[in-house]
Amino acid sequence: MTFSSNAWRRITPLYGSILALPFNQELAEGTLSRERFTFYMLQDAHYLTYFARALAVTAARAPDNDALIEFASSAREAIVVERALHESFFQRFGVSAAEAAAAEPSPTCSHYTHYLLALAYNAPYEVAVAGLLPCFWIYWEVGKHVSKVAQPDNPYQAWIDTYADEDFAEGVRKVIAISDDVAGAASPTVRDGMLRAFVRASQLEWMFWDSAWRMERWPV
Repeated sequence: MTFSSNAWRRITPLYGSILALPFNQELAEGTLSRERFTFYMLQDAHYLTYFARALAVTAARAPDNDALIEFASSAREAIVVERALHESFFQRFGVSAAEAAAAEPSPTCSHYTHYLLALAYNAPYEVAVAGLLPCFWIYWEVGKHVSKVAQPDNPYQAWIDTYADEDFAEGVRKVIAISDDVAGAASPTVRDGMLRAFVRASQLEWMFWDSAWRMERWPV
């Protein structure tokens, strides 16, 4: 069994829980409040800034040029393409540049981004790759699922289309392939670390969507 097959098998129940979250249910129905979606997009903007940095650090550590190109390209896409999506939603929902700049990362957003950066800087390269994979893969799977069940004239269709798109899927498949390649050459100890990182990042994906539904704030 490949690393990716084993890793996805481990998180299958968790993935089902992600689809069942109220945020994603109402996103598909088109009934999610603008307030909650705006909160999510502001947090996602913070997340992607640090996710891009984690990708860039991992790219610099890549042992081969193909992986370096893929992670470096993904870092660029995380900033350029997603920024355009966010800005279009902010304009549509009346979020000013000042309001966007003033938004602080939530506790969950801070936890997730710092976890990925810690892996990128300190963990074995293979483990860093495994920690980055869930953001790609889970968003692709959620995008495909929501695209199939989304109600017509969904106000969040642009978001849905971004993650159900074949161009995004191609990038996800490349990261899955890189993960399988490095896992195949890794020691059992490193492969165990990869699996733990994949599961933890998947749990943080669940927490990120849940925190958006709750519009999570710092308690003190």
